[in-house]
Amino acid sequence: MSAGSPSPRDPEEPELTLSPSESFAHDAAMRVSGATSGSDGGARTQRALASIVLGFELIVVFLIGMTVFGLGITEPRELGIYGGIGLCVVIIVALATMRRGKIGIWIGWAVHVLMLLSALVLPMALIVGIIFSALWVYCMVKGARIDRDRAAWLAEQQ
Repeated sequence: MSAGSPSPRDPEEPELTLSPSESFAHDAAMRVSGATSGSDGGARTQRALASIVLGFELIVVFLIGMTVFGLGITEPRELGIYGGIGLCVVIIVALATMRRGKIGIWIGWAVHVLMLLSALVLPMALIVGIIFSALWVYCMVKGARIDRDRAAWLAEQQ
């Protein structure tokens, strides 16, 4: 253990306790992302964060498709719904494959490229695409860092 870092049971460091709702949300995200199992056990936090971002994005993508339909931007109008549902299916595939290593993360990157390209049809979707893409990048970077730090801490404990 390095000098200056608190030990796991340092009495000066208060123990983090989660409320029942926080524990439920954490456990659900870990279950959905497959963070408790899978071939890529080192990317638990990254997969959990990816699942959360894609889950919220699923709702927004469907609403964007409905907006394109409602505004009648495409001809025929139903293309807006079909495009939104198509991207929703890709997001669901990403969520379903999140348990199988990095493939879900790669599909998630493709989702964000498609989300940014949706601005060609509905320019205001660019704002939503940028926000979700920035959130995705942040979660990928922070999740990977948390996973690396956790692996180093576990190696240090043994």
